[in-house]
Amino acid sequence: MSVLTKMTGVEAKLFLRDPGSILIVFGLPAGLLLVFGLIPGARQPSEEFGGHVPLDTFIAPLSITILLAMLGTTVLPSALATYREKGVLRRLAASPVPPSRLLLAQLLVNLAAGLVVLVLIIGIGALALGISLPANLAGFVLVTALGTAGLFSVGLLIAALAPTARAATGVGSAVFFPMLALGGVWVRKEDLPDFLVPVADVLPLGSTLNAMRETWTGAAPQATQLVALAAVTVVCTALATRFFRWE
Repeated sequence: MSVLTKMTGVEAKLFLRDPGSILIVFGLPAGLLLVFGLIPGARQPSEEFGGHVPLDTFIAPLSITILLAMLGTTVLPSALATYREKGVLRRLAASPVPPSRLLLAQLLVNLAAGLVVLVLIIGIGALALGISLPANLAGFVLVTALGTAGLFSVGLLIAALAPTARAATGVGSAVFFPMLALGGVWVRKEDLPDFLVPVADVLPLGSTLNAMRETWTGAAPQATQLVALAAVTVVCTALATRFFRWE
């Protein structure tokens, strides 16, 4: 068994032993879907949503996007900053095992958690609430991959700059909640002031959500949204690599 496989297994066990992470990652997105799915009219076509079903074309993408954003901006950077604060990264740097293996193990665990919850959201939604699958499935997969990369790269940058776990949590929250407000979560992109619509399409949370909404209706995601996600991934990953400290 390779070192990476062993470390990934250990990180997965630690992840599953943290009740806070389980509640946030598994409970909140599914809870949002179920609560909003029980609202009268959420499963009926609505003129306000362009003749589409709100549960399909807004609530389901919103639940998935919030899941990816929480993993990227809060769970991942907090875990890595905790390891730095406790000296784990420093000790690994002095051992034959490269510290990069720990980073990769953390990424794999968070990616796996995100994939499991995404499948649960779509599965529960389809079985319990009658949610339809994304009409543009290829576009949905592309947006999910780019959105995950973009939001996780933001988390890596936070982890690179935050000296402690508390700082990482604070910075992550300071990034996460404004993206909710400006990205089209609390107020749909269509209802935002005109000058904020371009902002919703370039923020990583907003571009993921709004591009995913397009794919659920069968449309193609806008090029602006995809380019924004790719740019965020490249820039944040480069900065995280430049400034990441092992101690």
